[in-house]
Amino acid sequence: MELKVLFIFCLGLGTVLAGRDFYKILGIQKSATTNQIKKAYRKLAKELHPDRNQGDTEKASAQFQDLGAAYETLSDPEKRELYDRCGEECVSKEGAGGGGMDPFASFFGDFGFGFGGNGNQGQREVAKGADIVMDLFVTLEELYSGNFVEITHNKPVLKPAKGTRKCNCRQEMVTRQLGPGRFQMMQQAVCDECPNVKLVNEERVLEVEIEQGMTDGSEQRFTAEGEPHTDGEPGDLRLRIQTSPHSVFERRGDDLYTNVTISLADALAGFELDIEHLDGHKVHIVRDKVTWPGARIRKKGEGMPNYENNNLFGMLYVTFDVQFPKEELTTETKEKLRELLSQDSINKIAKIITPIWKIMKKNVIILNENQTKKLLAAVGFEPTPRKTGA
Repeated sequence: MELKVLFIFCLGLGTVLAGRDFYKILGIQKSATTNQIKKAYRKLAKELHPDRNQGDTEKASAQFQDLGAAYETLSDPEKRELYDRCGEECVSKEGAGGGGMDPFASFFGDFGFGFGGNGNQGQREVAKGADIVMDLFVTLEELYSGNFVEITHNKPVLKPAKGTRKCNCRQEMVTRQLGPGRFQMMQQAVCDECPNVKLVNEERVLEVEIEQGMTDGSEQRFTAEGEPHTDGEPGDLRLRIQTSPHSVFERRGDDLYTNVTISLADALAGFELDIEHLDGHKVHIVRDKVTWPGARIRKKGEGMPNYENNNLFGMLYVTFDVQFPKEELTTETKEKLRELLSQDSINKIAKIITPIWKIMKKNVIILNENQTKKLLAAVGFEPTPRKTGA
């Protein structure tokens, strides 16, 4: 009986030590990558923000706090390792929790989505500072697979200063008496007295999501991270996506274009090759026919993901450049080539080579020197003997 009670007590203690299931809160697997953790937090933060759940703000606030705690722990490698080892209790005991910038602000800006919270709204239009627009150059790999880019932003922030200043100035109609029975209506600037302020630059770290398939000119907006306004709200920071040039691929819409250089022998006899794609997977290409310089093929579904629907992919267009020999050919070699490339020889070669090529491709056969000589002799081609030194 005592053992049973002790077991139940230990089981309950283990549950308490485990604390909240941060993986479940974020809806991710324990093997999730850092980018998957960030993506899950950003998505849920939009849905669970209290300003978007006015019907039950208490429940929404609790869920939002759980979400923030889960992200803060799992996005930090040291905290995550500690949490995986012995749960939330260990993270709290080690003093690893809390502190740092609000994760919501790092993804969306100071005032989130630009809704709720300001008592002046609905009464009169609130003045707003100018937006800051900046180009953010990203790689084609990031646009293909998606990524999170961390940027450092110096934000001008208003801080209290000594003295007072005129604020909330507005035009009001006032009546002025000019004499007995004579009055004049006129506009007059009326201002309030407010505490003085000064501008101080603060360094902010922002997490920018590079979504799959984004195109040049697409924007990610961070609310209230722009220019400040002494009598209102700051403007926004708008990061405009621009694609950095790529050494292999060129993007046009959802399609990708690339050039591949092949030898003259491959152009005439056929070839197999692999093209390494933006995420590392291989695109296999097989050609068993003559490939002309400038010939182009297309591979369906090997282009860029569509921004609106990431399950749809564009085309990959491959253009072939043929590399011709650079050295001068001897007269004897030229004659052999003319003989070999005559129509009769080509037809004869095709009848013999094509089935052999298919067998070799299928079984990965490599001919030795004697087999090669026999094959060439069968098509009426005698190679020039190699000269050896004395």
